Amino acid sequence: MNLHGFLPSLLQGSLLTLAVALSSMALAMLLGLAGAMAKLSSWRPAKWIATIYTTLIRGVPDLVLMLLIFFGGQVAVNAIAESLGAEPIDINPFLAGVLTIGFIFGAYLTEAFRGAFLAIPPGQREAGLAYGMSARQIAWRITFPQMFRHALPGLSNNWLVLIKSTAIVSVIGLHDLMTRGAQAAGATREPFIFYLTVALIYLGFTTVSELLFDQLQRRLSVGVRRQSL
Repeated sequence: MNLHGFLPSLLQGSLLTLAVALSSMALAMLLGLAGAMAKLSSWRPAKWIATIYTTLIRGVPDLVLMLLIFFGGQVAVNAIAESLGAEPIDINPFLAGVLTIGFIFGAYLTEAFRGAFLAIPPGQREAGLAYGMSARQIAWRITFPQMFRHALPGLSNNWLVLIKSTAIVSVIGLHDLMTRGAQAAGATREPFIFYLTVALIYLGFTTVSELLFDQLQRRLSVGVRRQSL
């Protein structure tokens, strides 16, 4: 079944959706780590900046931020270019989508990583210092491995939401899975078939992701004693 010849188009859109999701997740993790460490730092300006970031981003709808960054950013960039006498600049939809989604989910991962850092007993850092380990060695060998294990459930949930949220890039002209599904539905006048296919592809992405995260959780939990209820 080739879906009236639109199957290759849907597969291309699926690859683009995965590319947007993976790139956005990488950016979100970097922002989340930076935000978590800022919130846990003793430097007040860093705490304030991180708090404002998470509060604002989590309080504004994703679609509004996407339109604001793409169209508002387009106007701002061209205004700067015009003042410098340069040619108008077109913002790449892929870049705009990745930056927006990564920026949004960086706020959510900030809280996930912050909670994971707080879950590590402070005595372990003290033990590392007592053994003569440097701050970098403590972070690399003690803090970050445990933080990642504690953060994995939140990381998994955010990834599942993120991969579905990539559908909003369709509003800025990116030919992702959602856009190609809508085009096929309009051309054939069979919206049920194509939107159902799109839904099943997203379901496939999330199902495989859950299996991979489950395997990763099992691997990271080796040697960890489970507390009995």
